[in-house]
Amino acid sequence: MKFKYLVTKILSVGGIFLISSCDSYLDVNENPNNPVDAPISGLMINSSYESALNVFRVGDITSNYVQYLASPNPASASDTMEPLSFNSTWFNLYNVMTDLTVLIEKSEEQGAGHYQGAAQILMALNLSMGVDIFGDMPFSESFNFETVTPAYDEDTQLYELIIQYLDDGIANLQGSTTSSLGDDDFIYGGNVDYWISFGNMLKARYMLHLSELPSYDESALLSALDNGFSSNEENADVTFFDEAVNPWFNVARNNADLLLGGWISEQFIEATDGTTFGVADPRLPLMVGATDDDEYVGTVNGAGRGDAPPSGARSTLIEGQFYTSLASPVLIATFSEQKFIEAEATFTLDKARSYQAYLDGIRAHMEMLSVPDAEIDTYINNPSVGMGVAAFTIDDIFKEKWVALFLHPEAWNDARRYDYQYDNMDLPENLNPDLNGQFIRRLAYPDNEISRNGSNVPEVTLLDRIFWDVQ
Repeated sequence: MKFKYLVTKILSVGGIFLISSCDSYLDVNENPNNPVDAPISGLMINSSYESALNVFRVGDITSNYVQYLASPNPASASDTMEPLSFNSTWFNLYNVMTDLTVLIEKSEEQGAGHYQGAAQILMALNLSMGVDIFGDMPFSESFNFETVTPAYDEDTQLYELIIQYLDDGIANLQGSTTSSLGDDDFIYGGNVDYWISFGNMLKARYMLHLSELPSYDESALLSALDNGFSSNEENADVTFFDEAVNPWFNVARNNADLLLGGWISEQFIEATDGTTFGVADPRLPLMVGATDDDEYVGTVNGAGRGDAPPSGARSTLIEGQFYTSLASPVLIATFSEQKFIEAEATFTLDKARSYQAYLDGIRAHMEMLSVPDAEIDTYINNPSVGMGVAAFTIDDIFKEKWVALFLHPEAWNDARRYDYQYDNMDLPENLNPDLNGQFIRRLAYPDNEISRNGSNVPEVTLLDRIFWDVQ
């Protein structure tokens, strides 16, 4: 069984070893309270833990854009796709990448190939999250003392580097090591085989982003799939305990305390309650809360809750469900997502394989949520879901993958590649007028970065596309 971790116990021991971007251009002054040197074990603790939190942090931004969540307040900037400044998200991504830079270097010096390989995979994960939301980013000049105004690397070049990090990480994990991963690895508890599968799964994810470009390598993607996850047991996640609670639990708890957040979009409710697709999804009551009247009622993005009271009349994230329990995992990559990647990648090559992967993806997600077998079979056998190979379309893949990626930042990458063509996914009310009636395609660069490194920051609008987001 996959090893799970008492995060707070290990943090209490390992926290003294953590560094906070001491070598990064993000910091102007050296903090004498932070050690300038740290053992690779302490760096691994922080990097694996914070990487999962970065998945949450980016997902918390993008979940409104893909209409999992909606603001209870009308014309809220998160709903209406205004150019917000995500300074903390930018900082947190660089904070982890700085620690990973040190971890990679120190592991190589010490011959700790397994630490080096895991760190390279986490570097690919964090760098990809940054590129997928911001585009061009400083990287090659960012992790030394040579400049406090690093140049920006092009997103296309950074994607080549992401794939290289994954290839190098997988190779290092397959080689020798002077030190073995263990409890300091919050994701897999030192299981190297799972790390190799994780690296291959991420490789397939990022290669799929390139599917409309000349650089797309279909055979390499299929090879990565063959060497990726084989079941939910290998899912990459971090499970929280005690005081180090799952961050989505905090959202649900805060909402219950009337610090409003985690309200569910009408789009998601109607896509899963039978309104849009004619079939009720048994996952709905396991993912979101019902109203005080035991119904599922969403909030229209951009419109707010209208005349509804602050709580009780709209569905929200609530404590105690799969995504929102105190000890729930933050999902980084799952077997279910991998099956949907396979379904899309093989749709034109082998439609029968694609269809089976699509069904397997639904089943894997439902099993992860502990949906009873009989309810899984009933859902999959419904003609709206199990329509057969002949009637199966690419739209079916994107719809079911969207449900299975609930709250995950990868859903926004899919939405942009799919051009937001989900059934009944309408533009939010009170949409940012600068978007000219279109959906958002990227985030604005953070204000802090503009003030510190403005001469290098690219001039972009929210409609400018990341390089893989092909029109």
